[in-house]
Amino acid sequence: MTLAFELAALEALSDPNAVFNDARQWTKYVGVVSEKPTYVVTNFTRKRRIRQDFFSGPRGVEESLENVERQFDTDRHVFVGTTDEDAAVAEKTGWEFLAVEDAAEAAGWELADETADEDPFEGERRDDWP
Repeated sequence: MTLAFELAALEALSDPNAVFNDARQWTKYVGVVSEKPTYVVTNFTRKRRIRQDFFSGPRGVEESLENVERQFDTDRHVFVGTTDEDAAVAEKTGWEFLAVEDAAEAAGWELADETADEDPFEGERRDDWP
């Protein structure tokens, strides 16, 4: 199997590096595709020490999925995404689509805590502040 994650899907996971390491146990190739500039994907994966077999580079998601399918010959190609647009691109390119929530549930991956990036002081009024 070839498994491609949309960058937003990886961002929705609490430990993307652990997800990649786990996925390597049952996939042949795993990588990242995104409409975002290459440096954004590279920075994200480098900071989390994610070793990817492929990434979209300067191409968009659709072209990347088509290229990956041609270059990585496996019996299945699965695209993990977050939006209806991701599902539409998967269908258009002949990839199976899996929502990140469904993938996380099936594989036992933990989703990121949605409150983790919130400012703990936002909206809070302190009575002891002048």
